[in-house]
Amino acid sequence: MIKLEKILVPIDFSQFSAKALRYGEELATKFHAELHLLHAFEIMPIMNGDSVYFPPDLAVQEEAAAAKTLDKQKVDVPDDVNVVREMKHGHPFVEVVRYAKENDISLIVMGTHGRGAIAHMLLGSVAERVVRKAPCPVLTVRDEEHEFVMP
Repeated sequence: MIKLEKILVPIDFSQFSAKALRYGEELATKFHAELHLLHAFEIMPIMNGDSVYFPPDLAVQEEAAAAKTLDKQKVDVPDDVNVVREMKHGHPFVEVVRYAKENDISLIVMGTHGRGAIAHMLLGSVAERVVRKAPCPVLTVRDEEHEFVMP
């Protein structure tokens, strides 16, 4: 029998991660699993010709705003389901995989942005990289799929 003890849902506050969160909530409820919400962010420098510039306090401001949003993220699970909220600074795919390894995550549930082939080739896919490197199964939820309906 498959036993899900800890479910990780990476959150980027988009409609894609909101949809994945719905799946994570249902699975955590059904399996009485701990639900982990992880927001990983990377501060990108401003390029000005040949120089690289990090605006003062940008990381602090970004982190404070993200922490506030993560704390307010509504999670629809029963009271007996423990919810863990975490933030990590770094490249999202690396931080998701690292968090899953360090916290013995049973399943990662994440949204995909469903970009076209050209955008995928240029930008890559966080979800694809997580699927390739994760220490546990990964359920990817596409936005174009049918809405989740309880049987």
